[in-house]
Amino acid sequence: MDNNKVYKMSFARVYPMYVQKAEKKGRTKAEVDEIIFWLTGYDKQTLQQQIDNNNDFETFFTQAPRINPNASKITGVICGYRVEEIEEKLMQQIRYLDKLIDELAKGKAMDKILRK
Repeated sequence: MDNNKVYKMSFARVYPMYVQKAEKKGRTKAEVDEIIFWLTGYDKQTLQQQIDNNNDFETFFTQAPRINPNASKITGVICGYRVEEIEEKLMQQIRYLDKLIDELAKGKAMDKILRK
């Protein structure tokens, strides 16, 4: 997929899919939010603003208060790519989020997901 297409995808449209994926596996929206807060530095209010503004992934990550310094500890394969080897920073951040949501849906403990 063309990276530009991914960057311009609406976060607000993908977010419910993250929640749905987690809930199908017995996890919660609160856990999805906790992952997003940990990775991006957003809080409940600022995350909701991103959703309400219908921002794309590029804007979502560009405006993130801070990317967690422990994000570099996220490793593994998502969409056929090793996240730690993705050279383009924005794509890597998007895939980090995908990877964390996958780990949540697979039943991994929150402490491990949040690299504590």
